[in-house]
Amino acid sequence: MTDSQSARARSAGDKRRRLMSAAADVVHRQGVERTTIADIARAASVPTGNVYYYFKTKDDLVAAALAEHTGQLERITAELDRLPDPRERLKALVRGWVEQRDLAARYGCPTGTLAAELGKRSADGGLDAEAGKVIRLLLEWVEGQFRELGLPEPDGLALTLVGAYQGMSLLTNALRDPDVTVREGARLTAWLDSL
Repeated sequence: MTDSQSARARSAGDKRRRLMSAAADVVHRQGVERTTIADIARAASVPTGNVYYYFKTKDDLVAAALAEHTGQLERITAELDRLPDPRERLKALVRGWVEQRDLAARYGCPTGTLAAELGKRSADGGLDAEAGKVIRLLLEWVEGQFRELGLPEPDGLALTLVGAYQGMSLLTNALRDPDVTVREGARLTAWLDSL
């Protein structure tokens, strides 16, 4: 491969990554139905016509947004895994949710709101199931932390924690009140300490 070909390949990879990141952000802020390919292209600083080289349809971009959510979750959990104690990892996860309270107040949970919207579509090609996979990854990671703590029913505890997060995100968004996340985050942290 020549230097010129290598540079083109890096540029193409960079455009694809920018489009995936922009798709995740724009779809979170606007929802699937209100988002156009042109919106995503604009957010990624890529000419609209170039988008079709990487993604043939809007659903391909939604799938890319889900892949971006998966990547973000993997990066977050990898960072949390650097903490020595599973309880501290879980509390740091809750702190991360609280730090995103203003975004949640405006748009809700990125993955949860997308899963809810995709669940209402007919013939969506399985995108709703893909959104569920991202949430399942979070559940599995949280369950692993509870299991490492040696607590009984780690799967149920994981559902409780992730369900509480989805609930507080929904209420924070519906009420447009970031303090809901602050209060519920403190309650979740106290709950984790009590286990």
